[in-house]
Amino acid sequence: MITLQHCKTGIAIAAMFAASGAFAATGNKADYNAAKDRISAEYKADKAACSGFSGNKKDICEEQAKGKEKVAKAEAEYNYTGKVSDQNKIATEKADADYAVAKEMCDDKGGNDKDVCKTEAKTTHTKAIADAKANKKVGEARKDAAEDKRDADYKLATEKCDALAGDAKAACVSAAKSKYNKS
Repeated sequence: MITLQHCKTGIAIAAMFAASGAFAATGNKADYNAAKDRISAEYKADKAACSGFSGNKKDICEEQAKGKEKVAKAEAEYNYTGKVSDQNKIATEKADADYAVAKEMCDDKGGNDKDVCKTEAKTTHTKAIADAKANKKVGEARKDAAEDKRDADYKLATEKCDALAGDAKAACVSAAKSKYNKS
């Protein structure tokens, strides 16, 4: 059973992975399809295991299974594409999954305890989503900075080529275009 502390830990881990780029793109379609099939099979098994419970315990179990599936799919997608947007989706899916489980867990409480529990779950979710957005902005800023550095390096390289003439200059410019991925 996932407690609110587990949710906070999961969110922190998601933020850490998103910030560090701990996942790497493989780009292998066969691996991606195999991962999706494995995730689907695990979800079915996890959901079947929930049938042994009843009431709110069953609801919590089912939310855990759904969340696990969504996070695993997001991780598989990122491992396949390597896109920053897919990396950010991992943190968002983890936050959403943890929130759904935490809300279900609150249903076992009553009165003000239930209200406090739901508010705490919502607050934790809001913070996790904010962290995911911040990591997204950091990732975009890093990408922009890398592009700016590459452009500056290209400009310097072509400026150095201006000291040459003829075929040497053409070869120098061609090499700079190739090195800095310019057309």
